[in-house]
Amino acid sequence: MLTSKPLIALTPYHNTERDEPYMRPAYLNAVRACGGTPIILPPELDIEETERFAAMFDGFLFTGGPDLHPFLFGEETQRHCGNVSPKRDHLELTLLKLVIKAQKPVLGICRGIQVLNIGLGGDIYQDLPSQFAEDFPVAHVQPFSYEIPSHTVTVAPGSLLAQITQNHTIQVNSMHHQAIRRLAPCLTATGHAPHNLIECVEMPEYPTFFLGVQWHPEYLWKQDKAAERIFSEFIKAAAR
Repeated sequence: MLTSKPLIALTPYHNTERDEPYMRPAYLNAVRACGGTPIILPPELDIEETERFAAMFDGFLFTGGPDLHPFLFGEETQRHCGNVSPKRDHLELTLLKLVIKAQKPVLGICRGIQVLNIGLGGDIYQDLPSQFAEDFPVAHVQPFSYEIPSHTVTVAPGSLLAQITQNHTIQVNSMHHQAIRRLAPCLTATGHAPHNLIECVEMPEYPTFFLGVQWHPEYLWKQDKAAERIFSEFIKAAAR
């Protein structure tokens, strides 16, 4: 039992048509249920505010959401790329550098794993159906409820993910059309979907907690112990 609840900063979703920030309640519910206090960041911060927040909060959750702008990893826009939010891109990539410098616990989910990889020098597939060949196309955008898993992930032995999940194979949900292609030099891939698509990354030398997952454990934690432990171990690290 934690004696005090760590403050967990969540990067905001951004409705670009209305220029409105918002948050899916599944993230808030998962953080609170696992012992943290979730705080949603505003979509625009100046550098002084960003530095202050990087020092202030105990852990940082980079949430899911829309595509990142392809210019951020040196590409033209592929025809199947989706909507982007330059405000959100700027916030998250600026914040990531400061959070890593402060060595605060980091959890990236879906878009969040892609932010971690791009921010540290990697890139992504802009569109899996047109860029990633599979002899049996896996439903990375699943046709049923997010609370139901849709494919498996193979977990690397000895990894942080293996310690958390306590299994070599886990079942995950899936709702993404982009994913990591070239891995950032300082990251290690520790979870793979069928056909070797990267689904989890870690930074082995990071002193606290650093994990990015391509699936959405915030919809699975109530019924799945591995998903629950992703949040509980992240929040335990934030409480230290």
